[in-house]
Amino acid sequence: MANLSRANSSASGTTATVSAWVKKVDTSGDEGIFQFKTGNDQIAFYINPIVKFRSNISGGTSNGILESNRKIRDFSGWFHVVGTIDTTNATAGDRLRVYVNGERVTSWGTETYPSQNYSFTPVSGGEFQLGKYTTTDAPTYLAHVHYCDGYAYNADSFGSTDSTTGEWKINTQPNVQYGSNGVFLKFASSGAMGTDSSGNNNTMSISGSCIQTQDNPSNNFCTFNPLFRQVDTGTSKGNTKFETTSGSGWKTMCGTLGMEKNTGKYYMEFKNLGGNVGFGIADYTTGGVVDKVNRATSTYAGNNANSYGYLLQGEFFYNGSYTASGWDSYTTNDIIGMAVDMENMKIYFHKNGTYQNSGNPTAGSGGYTIADPVGAYLPVGSVNAGILCANFGNGYFETTAISSEGTNASNIGKFEYDVPTGFTALSTKGLNL
Repeated sequence: MANLSRANSSASGTTATVSAWVKKVDTSGDEGIFQFKTGNDQIAFYINPIVKFRSNISGGTSNGILESNRKIRDFSGWFHVVGTIDTTNATAGDRLRVYVNGERVTSWGTETYPSQNYSFTPVSGGEFQLGKYTTTDAPTYLAHVHYCDGYAYNADSFGSTDSTTGEWKINTQPNVQYGSNGVFLKFASSGAMGTDSSGNNNTMSISGSCIQTQDNPSNNFCTFNPLFRQVDTGTSKGNTKFETTSGSGWKTMCGTLGMEKNTGKYYMEFKNLGGNVGFGIADYTTGGVVDKVNRATSTYAGNNANSYGYLLQGEFFYNGSYTASGWDSYTTNDIIGMAVDMENMKIYFHKNGTYQNSGNPTAGSGGYTIADPVGAYLPVGSVNAGILCANFGNGYFETTAISSEGTNASNIGKFEYDVPTGFTALSTKGLNL
C-alpha cells in the first residue's frame, strides 16, 4: 500500500475543495480518500462503507462531522467524490459539502457544521495526504485528483452528465483555480506519480508502493469481486490477489465484469504464486462455482454446471468432469493465459505462452467448446491453501510489473504474452469494441 503527501504552507483553513475519482477496494475498515493532518488533528474524507467527512480537532468546539446514510459497496466500477470546505458561507449547512457522482449528499446520520469563518488548522498548516486515514494507508484506486486551495467548488466543476447515457463523466480539464498549495494529479507518469499538473509544481511525496494502473474512470477494468466469493477468503493489491490458508478447502472468487454471448473475444492472465490454484469461467446466473445462497461450499473452477477451469495438476475441468489429455501441469510463478471467444463459444488456455490441447485462438482451432451462458460468464480464480494473482490488463501481477509486454492490437491493457488477434482486455472499452 502507499500514500501521497505534501506539506501545506499558509493555506486557507476556511475554504478548500478536493475532487477525486475512486475505485473501492477495501472491505474491512476505513478506506481513506484524502485528509489534512497535523499531529493528532485532522479533517478527513473516508468510506467505511458509509461516506464520512469529519474533523478531529483537539479541544475544538466547532468540529464538523458528516456521516451519511448512504453506503458505497460497489467494487465493480469508479465513482466520483467531492469534499468542499467553505466556513465563510453564511448558511451553516453549506460550510461542509459532499458530492457523489455529481449528486450532493443530503441524508446524514450525523450532521454538525463548523462555526462561520472557522479555520481548520490541519488544512491551513498541515499535510495534504491521499490514500490515507489517520495513520493507515488505504489500497484504493485514485484518478484525477484536484485540491483547490482557497476555492469552494461544486461537483459540476469536475464532472458532467453524459447526454446520451445519463452517466456522470469526468471533465479531464476542469476550469478551476488551485491557489498556491493546490495540486492536480493525473498519475500520467509511472516513474513520477506525484507530479503536479496544476501549474504550481507542487510535487507530492510517495510513501510505499504506488503503482500506475490501466484501470481508470474512462476505461474500467475487471477485477476480483470481494462481494462475490466464498467465505473466509480475501483479496488484496487492488482486488487482483486472492489467497486462502491451509485447511480451508477450495474457495473461489468471481470477477466484476461478465462476458455475454456474441459480445466479443477477451484475454486475461493469471499467475500461480504458490499452492493449489485454478483459473476459469463460470455462468453467474446458474450458481456457477460460487453458490449465491451457500457460499461456504467448497468448490473450484470447472466443478459445476456451466463452469470451466484449468487446474495446476494439468487437468481441464468442465461441468464437473475433467480431462488430463493434452494439458500440462503448472507450478509457482507460471503464467496462465485465458482467451474466451464469446463469438464462437470457445475457451483457450496457455501455459507461459504455449496453448494447451493444440489450441489456436487466433485461428479459432482447437480449444474447448463452451455452452451458451444463461446470463454471462465471469472470470474466476480458485485456491486451496494457495495464492494467485490476476492481470486483467493492468500490466502487473500484484506489485510486480510484467517483464516484457506482448503484442496487443486493440491497445487496451498490458499483458506478459501476446494477445491473440481479435481478442482484447475485459474492460468497458473492450466490451464496446
